[in-house]
Parts: sequence; structure tokens; C-alpha cells
Amino acid sequence: MSGLDDAPKAALDWHRAGKGAALATVIETWGSAPRPRGSQLAVSGEAGLVGSVSGGCVEGAVVAEALEAMGDGKPRVLTYGVTDDEAFAVGLACGGTIRVLVEPVGGTLPEAVLADLVARRARGEAVGQAVDMETGQVALRSAEAVADRLREDRSGFEEDGRTFVTLHAPPLRLAVVGGVHIAQALVPMARIAGYAVTVIDPREAFAAPERFPDTTLVHDWPDEAMAAFAPDARSAVVLLTHDPKLDDPALTVALGSPAFYVGALGSIRTHAKRVARLEQAGMDAEVIARIDAPIGLDIGARTPGEIAIAVLAAMTQALRRP
Repeated sequence: MSGLDDAPKAALDWHRAGKGAALATVIETWGSAPRPRGSQLAVSGEAGLVGSVSGGCVEGAVVAEALEAMGDGKPRVLTYGVTDDEAFAVGLACGGTIRVLVEPVGGTLPEAVLADLVARRARGEAVGQAVDMETGQVALRSAEAVADRLREDRSGFEEDGRTFVTLHAPPLRLAVVGGVHIAQALVPMARIAGYAVTVIDPREAFAAPERFPDTTLVHDWPDEAMAAFAPDARSAVVLLTHDPKLDDPALTVALGSPAFYVGALGSIRTHAKRVARLEQAGMDAEVIARIDAPIGLDIGARTPGEIAIAVLAAMTQALRRP
């Protein structure tokens, strides 16, 4: 959760350097908004920027408001309409409307709270940044307190309609068992979609750096590797070897985890044999039913690239529409 787009850390650093800082957060969107709820932009007193709330459409206006907020120490809620032309410039087909909360650091956003947030992010902890929109009070919430948001990977308003929670969480994770051609297409797609990917295959020739550049590769036996990966509610597991000796051990571990998606390659006939093996091993039918097989959304995919698209689409559907 760190890097060049780490808006909270940038805001803290600027504030401590005496430059002044404000943190802007997208709290609501309508239509085809350029950035989702929870997107953040740090602004310095020298108009430095880290992060984004609109992909460039309204950043200039937000900077002007942020500078004023640094002057009076008061938050602002801003509403902007993004025109079709502006949206097209950042890759969207049409425009929309966004609401942005601007909080001055050292004002309504206390330095101590921001420092705690930055420290938790640096440790890879999941945390919710809760703001009472009526009082401006800011508090941090533990991973347990934002468990539902973690599962759905979303920021948003609470049921009270006045508390907005920005979710700060490590990347979603994906374990791919089998360094096959489909995996070579799926891994970069998943990375673009925001997943931290691990490829598991004891066959080193398949899970090789040349085939999967800049990817975590594990050559342990799949059940051991999957246990070490430890799928959680923000993890997806995809089994692609088409070999029961490799897929089944990993599948058994994955099905015993809270992973939000477990998919396995194979035809209807192949999956029927898989189900029979798992039933014979004593696995409950309800647990077996979690497996997405044949894997991916039914879009008529044939090539490795098309199958990878179908798999990523199924993962996205499971995550966003549980």
C-alpha cells in the first residue's frame, strides 16, 4: 500500500516539512466517474500533487479548494460534474458527477491520526479511515471492524448516512496453480486489475521467470504451497494444470479457506470426475459446489487469452456481486 501514489504518506510528509497539506477523498460518484469512491489526492501548500480524484478532470479546482482549507483549517465537500469531453480525455465514454471531501492536515485531519494511518499502511494492515461528515471527526477502524468492506473491496457511507469510510487495504491476491499458457495470459491481466499474483507449480520449467516476469513463483507441492499462501477473504484461487495430482491437493486446501473465488479448469465431464474424487475423499457437497467449473464466465472462450478473460471476469463477478 505504499509507492508513488501513496497520498496519505505524501500528505504527512508535506505537513511535517512545514509545507502544509490536505487530503482529498472521493466520497460519492454518479454516472461514469473517472475514479471510484475512496480515491485520494494529497495536495501540498506548494500545489504539489500525489494521487488522483478524477484522473485530471477536476484536480485543478480541488487544489484551489485545498489551499483555502489549509488556510482556515476547515474541511470542504465539493461537487463536480465531469463533462463527456473531459471524461473522454481520461478514457471514459461519458461523464458523471463526483463529490470530494477535502481535509486539511493538522486541522480536521489530526497529524496523529494520519501518522497512525500511514504506519498501518506501511505494515500492510487493512484499516478503515472513518469521517463523520457532520462533525468532521476522523477515526481509524481495525480490519475486523471493516470486514465486510474488505471482502467487497469498497469504500462508502455507513448505514447512518453520515459516516464515510475509506478502505485502505493490501492488494487483492490471486494464486494460480499451473504455469500453463492460460496462466501466462491471466497473470498480467490480473496484475492490471489490482491483484498480487503467485504462481504455484512444482514443475520449474513451467513456473519459470522467463514465462512469468516479476511474478512470485513457488515450486513446492501444491497443497504445501497453497497452505503457505493461506487464502483469505480477499483471495482468489485458480487451478489450471488439468492434472488431478496437482490440482486436487491445492483444491482441498483452497476449499477449506475463505477465498472469495475458487475455479478449476476442465470440461463438464472432467469436473464430474473431480467431484466424484472429492466426494470419495469425504468432502461435503456444499463445499464442492463452491468450485467454479468449467472455469470462467460462459462467453464462448477458446484461446488461452480468451479463457483468461473469462476467468478474470468470473473472479470480478464473485468479488463485486457476491
